[in-house]
Amino acid sequence: MDRNNADVMKKMQYILNMRPVLNTEALFSDGSDYYRCPSNPKAGDKVRIRFRTKRNNVDMVYLVYDGKRQQMERVAKSNGFDYYETSIIMGEEIVRYHFEITYGWVTCYYNYQGVSMNPEERLEFEIYPDYDTPQWAKGAVMYQIFVDRFCNGDPTNDVEDREYFYIGDMTSRVRDWGKVPAVMGVREFYGGDLQGIMDKLDYLQDLGVDVIYLNPIFVSPSNHKYDIQDYEYVDPHYGKIVEDMDDGLLNEGDRENAHARKFIKRVTDKRNLEASNELFAKLVEEIHKRGMKVILDGVFNHCGSFNKWMDRERIYENQEGYPKGAYISADSPYRYYFNFYDENRWPYNPTYDGWWTHDTLPKLNYEASRDLYDKILEIGKKWVSAPYNVDGWRLDVAADLGHSNEFNHQFWKDFRKAVKEANPNAIILAEHYGNPESWLQGDEWDTVMNYDAFMEPLTWFLTGMEKHSDECRDDLYGNSDAFIGAMKTHMRALHMSALYTSMNELSNHDHSRFLTRTNRRVGRISYAGAEAASQNINPAVMREGVVVQMTWPGAPTVYYGDEAGVCGFTDPDNRRTYPWGHEDQMMIAFHRDMIKIHKEYDFLSNGSLVFLWNDYQGLCFGRFSHDERMIVILNNRNEDREVEIEVWKTGISRLKDSVLKRIMLSYRDGYTTEEYEYTAKVGVIRVPMPAFGAMVLYHKCENPTIFVED
Repeated sequence: MDRNNADVMKKMQYILNMRPVLNTEALFSDGSDYYRCPSNPKAGDKVRIRFRTKRNNVDMVYLVYDGKRQQMERVAKSNGFDYYETSIIMGEEIVRYHFEITYGWVTCYYNYQGVSMNPEERLEFEIYPDYDTPQWAKGAVMYQIFVDRFCNGDPTNDVEDREYFYIGDMTSRVRDWGKVPAVMGVREFYGGDLQGIMDKLDYLQDLGVDVIYLNPIFVSPSNHKYDIQDYEYVDPHYGKIVEDMDDGLLNEGDRENAHARKFIKRVTDKRNLEASNELFAKLVEEIHKRGMKVILDGVFNHCGSFNKWMDRERIYENQEGYPKGAYISADSPYRYYFNFYDENRWPYNPTYDGWWTHDTLPKLNYEASRDLYDKILEIGKKWVSAPYNVDGWRLDVAADLGHSNEFNHQFWKDFRKAVKEANPNAIILAEHYGNPESWLQGDEWDTVMNYDAFMEPLTWFLTGMEKHSDECRDDLYGNSDAFIGAMKTHMRALHMSALYTSMNELSNHDHSRFLTRTNRRVGRISYAGAEAASQNINPAVMREGVVVQMTWPGAPTVYYGDEAGVCGFTDPDNRRTYPWGHEDQMMIAFHRDMIKIHKEYDFLSNGSLVFLWNDYQGLCFGRFSHDERMIVILNNRNEDREVEIEVWKTGISRLKDSVLKRIMLSYRDGYTTEEYEYTAKVGVIRVPMPAFGAMVLYHKCENPTIFVED
């Protein structure tokens, strides 16, 4: 059919005004603010639930919940659609519901996955009473910083060569900022610190960052600091060293950290520890002044063998003000913080339980020590309270804490209570692989790092690569059906409250850089070499990923350096330094422009989502509210093509022509924000898409849907 023929268009518009057969593609509802109000109700609240159909296309719509079948009333009409509404009173239990639609003799159902000919209980919409995630976190642009590799603002606090011994070798101070991390570089330090972050706040603010998420900053012997030595203090190597020694480094061949006098002075002297905490408080204050927030990394499943409660390295053994560690003495006040298998090995008992058998990561034994339990709750409260006032926690391997599922859930319930009492607006965001539903009931975690419903499906679709670059799968590369199926399945487990605050990352400290994945090469630095991570990369595919990241429901999270073109295989290669003075300026500008789009259109933070079109290496989805729409189109093929999209499913009228404004176009060699207009006829738009291209279109309705409130 020639869609440019005006007579044909008029005939189609006339036909569309008639009542046709049931149009199931027009049926829509979700858990967003626009179709469930309030979307996060408290017990006792009146909740309005809405449903959309094609205009004059159905006989009845019913809300089915808790064994009830409640008729919905048509309350609005707009752009060829009818909107139905009914209300329920939220109780104290989870409400599960679906919709029943009748048209003559035809009855169908609508659930989380869409239209079904039979009701399916497992796919019902769900409302959790009192599930209230912080409003500031919904759609917030986060920026993850691995502190040692971001910026060295204070060289006087750098870890020295031979300062101490850890996992088979002495520490080393890296003097070449551009050096590629060593394969076993856990004990090499580049000098990044809190002052470096302070120095770069202008850059982060200009980029558009809302939230800074810091990998662990507490006293720890490694550069990653997931082996905490002291939860109560910021590491002076990141903070301030006001009391130091001119000597005290280990001699060559000396592996006894009890002799590491310089290190011991730096990390046990309370003047250094307090000065470091004070610097951190100043940093947070400055970040808050700029309208940004801070999230800390909480490692509470395990600590480190250097930890003052264990003290396997005998760092605290003879220091004033520090009780004996559990490794040192059976009479230690921390004896039951850990599980020891041999009760007859003291003093210096090495038989403790290590997480995944790692003796450098003693597992914390909460079940045996209420004192430990309470102490970690106090740590959780301390850092979200004055004078630090951080805005939440990212919880490392949160599902592993404790020795049973039941205990784990009880701990996180208590942790949430403690943190929220201290700071009601603090977010609790967990690292988790797999289904997180049992923790997302409103009384434990707020949300998660979104691996299953963002990072993994997107990287498979755009690159065909596993997130560590350990595997390449052609069956998933460009497979938009697999992408859509994975997204729909895993998004349901998050609920709307958790979804809008979930951390949507392309890369992070545990996985290969997304830009490296675009070269579709399986590899690790240990056998492929560092150069391979940068060979044959495709920045245009990276830009496609960023477009999705900045328009998808959730909190888009940029891993430091991704925006500057940093490459790298998985840990430790993904922890290369930020390339100050050698940035990919186009990639930075692109991130800045996409972040601007993300923040300019509020409905990207709380609006609805619908898939509009897909084929091999092609995808289109819409984000929309009652009066605004954004259409995102990807062509991941290595060739230009024209695509046809039914944009009316976002609420754009089929009864008249509608103009959509292009606000972003990325292509093989670059991108443009130059605006260009396309006209949708009968709710359908045809656009030329460049190879490895991404296009963002925007439309605002002249006559928005208006609902009358009581």
